[in-house]
Parts: sequence; structure tokens; C-alpha cells
Amino acid sequence: MKSSMSLNLRSYWAGFKAVMVFTVIVIVYTFVMTGIGQLGMPDKANGSMVTNSQGEVVGSSLIGQSFTDENGDALPQYFQSRPSAASDPNKDEDNQGYYAAASSGTNKGHADEDLIKSTTELRKAIAKREGVSVKDVPADAVSASSSGLDPAISPAYAAIQVKRVAKERGLSEEKVEELVRENTTGRGLGFVGEDTVNVVTLNLALDELD
Repeated sequence: MKSSMSLNLRSYWAGFKAVMVFTVIVIVYTFVMTGIGQLGMPDKANGSMVTNSQGEVVGSSLIGQSFTDENGDALPQYFQSRPSAASDPNKDEDNQGYYAAASSGTNKGHADEDLIKSTTELRKAIAKREGVSVKDVPADAVSASSSGLDPAISPAYAAIQVKRVAKERGLSEEKVEELVRENTTGRGLGFVGEDTVNVVTLNLALDELD
């Protein structure tokens, strides 16, 4: 009996020591990685926050935003983002997405009738807004990203918006195109993915000109 109790106590003690060792390892690892992040890449470690000229945080370069009015209509002085299916469930149906806690895509297949209808209607609306042919509206202009939070659009979608934004802001198209290039990121490692234009930082750069 005594031997059995002694064996149990040794087992409990061994288990307790193992828990303590791994707890310390996890805590130390967390502090070490946090320290490396803060010292080596503080901007990325803190969420890639974007600030205006007054030093105010206006968003993150990693999360898109809707540049629309209270009715969901595009604000003409801004470049428009791609659609987002990540809507805040606590807001009404006019909410325009990019709610990080609800990150998701539409989860609809390419043959879904509702998706085809909404995409077709949106393509026509964008073509009318930008003064271009329906066939010139790129796919990303009418399709949400898988996360619903993507802040980037294709250079092709940015290109058809230049004329409108330049006119609304009283800028030359050359100046707006220059800002688009400055906010364009090339392919990863030179060959992964496609070139993208960050709408959040681009619109902030436009506002900073005012």
C-alpha cells in the first residue's frame, strides 16, 4: 500500500514538473518571439497600422476598407475596393463588409444563380461609373477575396478608376497614375502571385494631397 502511494506521488510529481517546464518554455518562447518582432520588424508586428500626416491611425495596410457613403454608393473621389462578404452581423444590411471578426468569402460556386446575377449587375454598374465597356471591368472588381478583407486590387481595376478620381479631385491623370504606381506591390520574390495596388494606402496618399 505504502509502495503504491509512493509510486503515485512520484508520478504526480513528474507530471507537475513536466507541466512547469513546458509552461516556462512557452512563456519564454512567447517573450523571445515578441521581442524579435518588436526589434526587427515593429511595424508588421503591431499590425502594419497606417497613420495620416497627423499621426492618427486610420487603418491597417493589411485590411481593406469600404469607401462608400451611408447608402453604400461609391464615393467618387476615392478608388474603390473589391467587394467584401465579411459583414458585421450587428449592423444592418447596408454594411459594406471588411469586418475582421467575420472574415470569409461568399462561399458560392461559379454556377450559383444569385452570384451570377449580382456579379453581372455589379459589372454593369462599375462599367457605367467608370465610363468603360463591360468587358473592360476586371474580375476582381466584382469578386470578393476568400478572406473578405483583402485591401488590394489589380492594376487593371485601378487603371479604369484613374480618370474618375483625377476629375473629382482636380488632379492630372498623370499625378494619380504616379500615386497608383507608388502604392503598387510587385510579385513576391519576383514570380509569386500578381502585382497589386493597395487601395487603403492609395486613398490615404490622395487625401494627404489636400
